[in-house]
Order: sequence, then C-alpha cells, then structure tokens
Amino acid sequence: MANQEEIILSLARSPLFELAQELKARLTTFGGWEMPVQFVGITKEHEAVRNAAGMFDISHMGKFTLQGKNLISQLQLLVPSDLSRLQAGQAQYTVLLNHKGGIIDDIIFYYQGEDATGEQRGVIIVNAATTDKDKTWLLQHLDQNQVKFQDLSLEKVLIAVQGPKAVSILQTLVQEDLTSIKAFGHLQGTVLGKPAFLARTGYTGEDGFEVMLDLDVGVELWRSLINAGVIPCGLGARDTLRLEAAMPLYGQDIDDTTTPLEAGLGWLVHLDTKGDFIGRSVLEQQKAAGVQRRLVGLQMQGRNIARHGYQVLSTGVVVGEVTSGTLSPVLGYPIALAYVPSQLATVNQQLEVEIRGKAYPAVVVKRPFYRSKNRVKNFE
Repeated sequence: MANQEEIILSLARSPLFELAQELKARLTTFGGWEMPVQFVGITKEHEAVRNAAGMFDISHMGKFTLQGKNLISQLQLLVPSDLSRLQAGQAQYTVLLNHKGGIIDDIIFYYQGEDATGEQRGVIIVNAATTDKDKTWLLQHLDQNQVKFQDLSLEKVLIAVQGPKAVSILQTLVQEDLTSIKAFGHLQGTVLGKPAFLARTGYTGEDGFEVMLDLDVGVELWRSLINAGVIPCGLGARDTLRLEAAMPLYGQDIDDTTTPLEAGLGWLVHLDTKGDFIGRSVLEQQKAAGVQRRLVGLQMQGRNIARHGYQVLSTGVVVGEVTSGTLSPVLGYPIALAYVPSQLATVNQQLEVEIRGKAYPAVVVKRPFYRSKNRVKNFE
C-alpha cells in the first residue's frame, strides 16, 4: 500500500502551486490534484467574492480546443442542448450524456465561430477528475478526420476572477473592453500584453471572468491581481459559493447515473429544436412519464448541517440522500441538495435529515438559495 508521501508525490500540481505555498495556503487533494482549500479562511474568502473580488486557481480543469468544418453538427450528437443556436463569441453550459441519459460530465462549450476556410472553432472546459474520461469519450465519437482535437489541460493556466468588483479590477490588466462582453460571452483578448482567452463565466453565482493563458503570463496575472487587492480563494469557498447558487458539483450532485431531468437541468434539454443525440430516447421517456426522483434544495430548520451521504427521511422512512450540504456564510443557516421522490420534491415539503443517528427537520425550498444582486447569469 502506498504511503502518504507517495500519494502526494503522485498528485498533479498547478503552475501556480508555488504561489499558493508562498501564501501558506492550506492544501487538500481533489480530482488527482494537490490544491489549496483555503488561504485566509473559507468565510473571509466567500465574503470577498460576494462583496468585492476573489480569484481561484482552476488550472486543474480540463481544457480542450476543437476545430473542423462540421464541429457543431458532430457535437450536437453528444449533448442535449442545441448548439446550432450559438453565435461566435457565445457559450453554452451543457452536459455530455451516455446512452442511458446519465451525465458523463457537465461542461461549457465556447463557440469561437468560423475561420476563413469555413472551419468552426471552439473551446471546451471540463472537470478535473473527468478530464481523461471526457477526452476519451469525445475522441471516440468525433470524426478525427474532420475535427482537430487539442488537449491544453497541462499547457495553460486558468484563473477565475469573481465578484462585484472583479470586472473593473481585471479591466486594468486587459486591453479589450470587458463591459462589452455579455454573460457567457468570450473572446481572444490581451492580458498584460499577451494573448489570452477571456470568458464571462464562473462557478460562484457572481459576475466575473475566467481567463486562460500561457503559464508565465498566468503567474504574472496572479501576482498582479493580488497587488490589485483581489483575495486568493481555495476550493472551500468555491464549494460554499457554488452551493449557495445551487450549481451542481459533478461526482456529488450529478454523475453518470443521474439524468439532467432528474437533476433540475431540464433547461439544457432541447428536445423540440434539435435532432438525435446520445441518450435522447431515455430523456423522451422520462419527460413523457415523469421522473421518479428530483434534486431539491433543502433548508435545515436549525443549526445542524446536512452533509454529503446523509439520509433524507419522510415520516421516519428513508426516501433519499443528501448530495451536498454546508452552512451558508451569507444566509447564516445550513443548506443542502438532495435527491428525493418526485412527489416529495415540491417547495415547502417537510422532510428530515438523519445526522449522527437523530432526525432533524428540513424543508424543501426554491433554488438557488442565494441570488446575487450583481449576478449576470446562473446555472438554473
């Protein structure tokens, strides 16, 4: 059996890892990576993003570029969303589906338009733990004689700058006018005088940008943002922020056994406007018959926190399971996501969560739990 030192040595590290060490970040393992879980404290980092600006090193996420004359039509077969609606400079949050309608991963596809030769170009960002799985799936289902696929996962830095002051601070380091970019818009721009990919997307429920750039410029951008007063944030605050915004975490709230209709992602499924795609027949059946379970938001009626894996009860009978849970720093009370039978998924439904052998009351509430006044767009 491998010892702890061998396990740590086998973990991947971001190009910004040494900068996190300089700041004495507390580290954790995530998706095969050694990552900072917090810098100055989860609550302080969370509040920085909600009230001013925080930044996350998300270089661990998978980064693919694709190019080909039939790129959109080929990708259309792999996702339930209608990508043909996208204009150059627009993006779509969507999911890769298996043949049972289960979610292989949730992704963002950024459409960059056609070049002079008529080839369509795009960027796909995927989760760190599923990068290899997603790459294999895409290469299996794309015609590699028509589509050029490039994996830039280890060649680029990816930094998310999030919060109500994020855009104005980032603007001082960017040549292009960021205010002209709408939610889920993106462009090839110039950061610190060097080429960069900038997208007005994020995983916090706040406005902000995700910036992909070369390794050396990424280090320079990180330092520049710190000098500008942006608070570095770790995976801990990223989790509490995304949960307040009710954004699903792959591997907990969604996986290859859950469908988008069960997970409350029905708005990604465009059955009426697109043709066939992997998993379509399953989703058609679920839509016609209704799903048996749904992912719901829970508000605990007290201070006890419902954690991942805790059982959900109705009149003392186990009916479901918590997928994510935390004490909301902004709301001041515990919140959670859980799968429950559809008949118990209505707002105001009274339920219970078993915590250390005792049942505590919870109620189904509308998602997201928290909606920022500065929010541009949420996953809902």
